[in-house]
Amino acid sequence: MSGAAARAHDLSPAAWLGRAFAILLLIVFALFFVVPLVWLLIAPTKTDRQLLLEAPFAFGSVDTLVANWSSLVTFQGGLIWTWIGNSAFYCLAALAIALVVSIPAGYALALTEFRGRKALLAATLIVMLVPSTALVLPIFLELSAVKLIGNPLAAILPFSFFPFGVYLTYIYFSTAISRDLLDAARIDGASEVQVFMRIAMPLATPVIALVGFFNFTGNWNNYFLPYVTLPGRKAPIQVGLAELLSNVPAFNPTNAASTTISLSSLALATLIAIAPVMIVFLFAQRFLVTGMTAGGTKE
Repeated sequence: MSGAAARAHDLSPAAWLGRAFAILLLIVFALFFVVPLVWLLIAPTKTDRQLLLEAPFAFGSVDTLVANWSSLVTFQGGLIWTWIGNSAFYCLAALAIALVVSIPAGYALALTEFRGRKALLAATLIVMLVPSTALVLPIFLELSAVKLIGNPLAAILPFSFFPFGVYLTYIYFSTAISRDLLDAARIDGASEVQVFMRIAMPLATPVIALVGFFNFTGNWNNYFLPYVTLPGRKAPIQVGLAELLSNVPAFNPTNAASTTISLSSLALATLIAIAPVMIVFLFAQRFLVTGMTAGGTKE
């Protein structure tokens, strides 16, 4: 009998019950997340009638997929590409500003001493815990006061405010960067800016990728604030999906006589909307794993 088999044989009934419960729980969670995703991948290959009457996981046809694609990309003159372009512009612009602000801020909080440092760190933690939806109304009133409603800055500037990124950077620099290395650079005559740019920044690539990913993902999936500040063709893709939903007769029967879109095309639009985040994750996952584990131990 092998070692693994012997250990399994020696388990008590309570241990067996616990293991069985854990496996059952994992299966339930897997089904909860995987089943909707599989349905979403198959739905664009079917007509609305097939979605309702045929087996939920039966593949439709390539011709139907092409027809749904054509219906989606021609909806209001290809409006979905405008929404995708808006999302990309808002997210990348906000990401650039967030990185320029978050990384130096986290470095300063972790590795420098100045008056009010602890109060600033506490304020960062408090703001990080405030739900983003709770800030929509005050942000809307501020943007309205400076006449930025309907302006791309209404999405870019709030998205650039990223206290979670400051905290992640603070944790990384506090635990994963040797102070002796930075002190050695200062002894050699490097200024604080040179220490940060030439020593700290190259070592911070994993946390930069981590902050960038979370910022991009959060901004791309943001719905509430763009919904109230960027109407019409200036809206990002998440707001656009809500407009598409309002044009599906199954969800909004009052629009049955106006421009409509099928439920299958809406599923295809959803896949297009999540594709950029999936692509970014696939290319950045090595840096993400490194960034999440780099600050796990303190030297």
